Amino acid sequence: MKSRSALQFVVIIGIANFFADFTYEGARAIVGPFLGSLGASAAIVGFVAGFGELMGYGLRSVSGYFADKSHRHWTFAFVGYAINMLAVPALALTTRWPLASGLVVSERIGRGIRKPTVEAMLSCAGRSIGAGWVFGLNEALDQAGATVGPLLMALILYLNGGFRTGFAVLLIPALICLAILVAARLLHPRPHELEEGAGHAFETTNLTRAYWIYLAAGSLIAAGFADFALIGFHFHKANTVPANLIPVFYAVAMASSALASIPLGRLFDRFGPTISLFAFLISAAAAPFVFLGSFVPALIGMIFWGIGMSAQGSLLQAMLTRVIPPQKRSTAFGLFDTGYGIAWFLGSAFMGLLYDKSILAVALFSVVLQLAALPVLFIANKKH
Repeated sequence: MKSRSALQFVVIIGIANFFADFTYEGARAIVGPFLGSLGASAAIVGFVAGFGELMGYGLRSVSGYFADKSHRHWTFAFVGYAINMLAVPALALTTRWPLASGLVVSERIGRGIRKPTVEAMLSCAGRSIGAGWVFGLNEALDQAGATVGPLLMALILYLNGGFRTGFAVLLIPALICLAILVAARLLHPRPHELEEGAGHAFETTNLTRAYWIYLAAGSLIAAGFADFALIGFHFHKANTVPANLIPVFYAVAMASSALASIPLGRLFDRFGPTISLFAFLISAAAAPFVFLGSFVPALIGMIFWGIGMSAQGSLLQAMLTRVIPPQKRSTAFGLFDTGYGIAWFLGSAFMGLLYDKSILAVALFSVVLQLAALPVLFIANKKH
């Protein structure tokens, strides 16, 4: 009975996240070229993308801590989703890149407020149906929405609707997401009850050494993972991909992520975290194809990039669930995400600066840092 309720909760949250990703990933597919059309340079695009992640991830340690402290997980979820969703259609009203950049950062802040509490609530279902399955299924629904959103943006651009029309249309999935979240709250007001007695599996409430090693590995992956705002900017500037097909390339990456999430989650539950080494090895191969290749290699690179997104969105959370005490789920997820976000910001900003000097250097930087994470992940898995 508990496993059925756990699966229902994961599916409802997953559907809400489908429309959430539909909204903000649809916007993300065109925000790089949009900022460029308003006069922003590659360095500005890289900085805005990285700073947005820094703010969003940085707030997660704060929101996660206070969610655990106050036990108001749903309140943090609702506030975060509202900011996350409504900042996107507001981009349709902007005419200057500083204001547009502020909304891009605001969208990331909203996601940062709600993300650790949602991850903590989802992790409660992991004991009943498997952490890999929980986060793999959620990531698959996430990325399904992240596939549809960019495709819709591509269609709008193809019909000469323009960037602002695309942002305005995204108000519809944003409102649907918020409505489904209300339904989730009514059906499952206390998600922690899905994991009754789970706390006995941990002898301590302190964060383990394996947790901190996972944080180091995650930071290396984040610093070396190129943001799509910079990738989209490169496609547009280098004429690698026609402007109206850039969202399609992003949709291909999201579809790859969606298709990989459930198999990766199932393999994790069956064979353990070693599967992550293979997934992140594929992710490391993306940058040379994306930044140095022509049309077809760039498409292959986006498939690899999508698999890397899948591994970050499902395997990292599943690995953390195994080493985090239940009493500190929101805090630990938030702290991990903060470290991850700081690394993402530093890596994105540096790659934006590198881009103006050498595109080859951007690709090498991305590959080296992600490969460096593999032995660290291996050590963390052994520690657990």
